[in-house]
Amino acid sequence: MASPNATFTELVSTTWRKHRKEITDNVSKHNALLRRIKSKGNTRTEDGGLTIVEPLDYAENNTYQRYSGYDVLNIGASDVISAAEYAWKQIAINVVASGLEMRQNSGDSRIINLVKARMKNAMRTFKNNFSRDLYSDGTLPNQITGLQALVADNGQGTIGGINSATWEFWRNKVQDANSPIGGGAGAKISKDNIEKYMLSLWIELTRGSDQPDMIVMSNEFYEFFEQSQLSIKRYTDETKANGGFVSLKYKSCDVFFDGASGMPPKHAYFLNTDYLKLVVHKDANLKTLDEVRPYNQDAAVIPILWQGNLTCSNRQLQGVMIDTTT
Repeated sequence: MASPNATFTELVSTTWRKHRKEITDNVSKHNALLRRIKSKGNTRTEDGGLTIVEPLDYAENNTYQRYSGYDVLNIGASDVISAAEYAWKQIAINVVASGLEMRQNSGDSRIINLVKARMKNAMRTFKNNFSRDLYSDGTLPNQITGLQALVADNGQGTIGGINSATWEFWRNKVQDANSPIGGGAGAKISKDNIEKYMLSLWIELTRGSDQPDMIVMSNEFYEFFEQSQLSIKRYTDETKANGGFVSLKYKSCDVFFDGASGMPPKHAYFLNTDYLKLVVHKDANLKTLDEVRPYNQDAAVIPILWQGNLTCSNRQLQGVMIDTTT
């Protein structure tokens, strides 16, 4: 007869393998940004490499030439492609049970309930912490490159190995309420003026059909925006509502609030998610490892591993609206 320990380990491993896609989907549905990236097909797996490489289209081809008849054409090489390199980041979460717990729950139904409780707790912990990492500045040890780094409050930073102090094309746009708009003095963002600030940033980030497709706001900014829309409020389609997200529309863009997910206060990110990707290693996409038995404890530990990073291939088409007024 199998021991409770062996049964617990087998149940965790088989349940996780069977439901991994469902679990991965639930992680993405927990965060508006992740959901959008996934719906656009901007998630990919890689099988190795020292870093994650994102090609950049950062300059125009300088052979564009108006000519007539036998004019000599410019066939010179154009240095228009570079790449940003992002480090692999790793996350581990463990499903753990003590020998006492397993023996106390040695009956079939009890051990199944124990497994369900441990897995539910592990996934809730992963979802909440990963969501906070996505909005972070990436400065904690081994933390992924979060949105506060990719779309920085000052527009700069060394991201993907490229220093934006040197390369202007690698700076994101910033609209600070503390700076003048249209020649006038800056004013604290409120329901009465929030659209003025939004329009200013929107125009900077729009190049024909290349424009932000989602705006993620902190709670107070979302309140101001909704209050400004009382007479013309437009909610997005049912697929987003069914996903658990409430959102409004600004022009062609979906506007979400996600203040409980780690976003800093008084922030709104204007994102062109065509240039944002979540890259994951194929062998560490929430993969379970074999059980580990601590040599000095009566317990079973089953590690679950994730390895990847959030990347950006065009920072100048991303923007942030902030309010630093006092």
